[in-house]
Amino acid sequence: MPRPESTRVVVVANQKGGVGKTTSTVNIAAALAQLGQRVLVLDLDPQGNASTALGAAHSRGVPSTYDALVDGTPLAEIAVATEDLANLWVVPATIDLAGAEIELVSVVARENRLAKALAAHPAIGSAEAAGEERLDYVFIDCPPSLGLLTLNALVASAEVLIPIQAEYYALEGLGQLLETIEMVKAHLNPRLVVSTILITMYDARTRLAAGVADEVREHFADQVLKTTIPRSVRVSEAPSYGQTVMTYDPASPGALSYLEAAREFARQVSA
Repeated sequence: MPRPESTRVVVVANQKGGVGKTTSTVNIAAALAQLGQRVLVLDLDPQGNASTALGAAHSRGVPSTYDALVDGTPLAEIAVATEDLANLWVVPATIDLAGAEIELVSVVARENRLAKALAAHPAIGSAEAAGEERLDYVFIDCPPSLGLLTLNALVASAEVLIPIQAEYYALEGLGQLLETIEMVKAHLNPRLVVSTILITMYDARTRLAAGVADEVREHFADQVLKTTIPRSVRVSEAPSYGQTVMTYDPASPGALSYLEAAREFARQVSA
C-alpha cells in the first residue's frame, strides 16, 4: 500500500458497548502493519483490552496513556513494539486511567492534553517534517462513554471511525455521538470528520443484518466501507492469546475481512 503523505490520526469511537470497537481498532491496525504501514495504537480505555490484544503489559504501574495525559510523559517513551508484527506499536492503558478524568478536572485546557502529546511526537507529521521514520496511522481506542477521555481523543484526531454492529439497536445512541462530534467540531477541533463507518458482527444468513446494513448505507452513503466484518469465533478467541486475529488465524474469514477493510480504509480517504 502507498503510505499517506502525513500521519492520519483516527479515533475509533462509539459510546455503545459491545459493537466491536476495540476488536476493529487492533485488527485494522494490525492489518495495515501487515500491508507495510507504520502504525501506533493508543489505548485510552482503562480496561486495557486493546493492550491485551496487542500483547502489551498493562498492570498498574506500567508506563501508560495515563502518564502521557496526567504527567505529560512523551508518548515516544511509553510506546512499546508488538512482538507479532513489525511496524506496530502500542501505548498501553492501565486501570490508573480510570482516575484520570477526575484528576484532569482542575487542569487548564484539559481537553487538549492528548492533542499536545501527539503534536510533540517526533514521528507524527508530514513526510517533509517527520521523514521516512514517520508513523502512517495513529488509532485511538476510546472507552464506551462520552467522557473526558473520549473528548481528548476527538480533539486530538482528524478522523472518526465508527464501528456499528449489524443488529436491531445499531443506530441507537449514534445520534448522541454525532451530536458530540459536531459540538467538538464547532468549538474545539474544526478539522474533525466522520471518515469511516464499519459494519461489524454481520450475519449474512439473517434478513435483519442486511436491513441494518442498508439503513446505515442509506444514512451515511460514502462513509460506509463496502467490506463488512462477519461474526467470528476466531476474532473473539484471539485476544485471550494476546494476539489479534491477523496473527492468530490469518486465513480465517474474520482476518481476511479485516485485511480487506484495512485496504479499503487506506484508499478511502486521501491524506
